[in-house]
Amino acid sequence: MRLNLVLELQDVPGQLLDALSPIGRLGANIVAVIHQRDVRTDRGTVPVQITIEGDEETLDRVLKVLEESGIHIIRVDGILRKEKITTILIGNIVDQDVKDTVDFLNQLEGVRVADLDLKMSDNPEQSASRIVIEAEYGGRKGVMSKIKEIGNSKGFLVINEV
Repeated sequence: MRLNLVLELQDVPGQLLDALSPIGRLGANIVAVIHQRDVRTDRGTVPVQITIEGDEETLDRVLKVLEESGIHIIRVDGILRKEKITTILIGNIVDQDVKDTVDFLNQLEGVRVADLDLKMSDNPEQSASRIVIEAEYGGRKGVMSKIKEIGNSKGFLVINEV
């Protein structure tokens, strides 16, 4: 079995070695590495394309170890990975229409609301919702900006994860 990965690495000495070491150590074969330091992602990191081979169990272990070691995998076999963004909105969210807020977020390209918890209060201004959003990898900054925009327009206190 063969996997084509795109990793997101910091442009500092040792990052590429840190990404490649677990692949061989876990028994997968490295078929190709394309590392162009002059190409940057929106985050200022370097995308590195790696093709690896191995049995399914070995490749699953490799992906898990890479993620656990803090190496961001942007794509697997051409499929863009998602990242989760959690935010909390505090204010009169029920009267300001929860559905409208969810619909607005779901209309953003590459974004969908994956989970929503609502805590209602006797004082409507103290109601809160926790929203978990799935976004295309690298879209965090734009999504968080849109959430702030929604919060400002509806008078919510917005608490985004750091």
